[in-house]
Amino acid sequence: QVQLVESGGDLVQEGGSLRLSCAASGSSFRLTDMSWYHRSPGQERNEVARIKLRGETIYEGYVEGRFTISREDDKKMVYLQMNHLRPEGAGTYYCKVRVWNMLSKRYEDYWGKGTRVTVSS
Repeated sequence: QVQLVESGGDLVQEGGSLRLSCAASGSSFRLTDMSWYHRSPGQERNEVARIKLRGETIYEGYVEGRFTISREDDKKMVYLQMNHLRPEGAGTYYCKVRVWNMLSKRYEDYWGKGTRVTVSS
C-alpha cells in the first residue's frame, strides 16, 4: 500500500504564489511518473502537470509558464510551484503517482485526498 499526503493549499490573492507538496509513504514500491491534477467546482479533474522518472515534464497549456513541477526521489516527494495564480486556478489539487509494486510486479496508480487553493480577485 502507498499513501499520499498533499499540503500547501491556502488562500492567496490573484497574482500570488503557492508551493504544493506531496509526500509518498509505504513499502515495497518504486516511484515512476508523478502528476498534479486540478478540479474546480462543476468541472472534471484534469491533469495540469506531470514529471516522469527521468525528469521530463509535461504541462497543461493554461498553466505552462506559470507552474513548475519537480521531484525529490530520495525524499519521495513531488512539488508544484504555482506562480501568477488566477481565480480560475482555485479549487482542489490532487497528487497522483504511478508506482512499481515490487510484490505484485505491476504498475499501480495512487491518489492523494487533495489540498484546497483559494484565489481572491
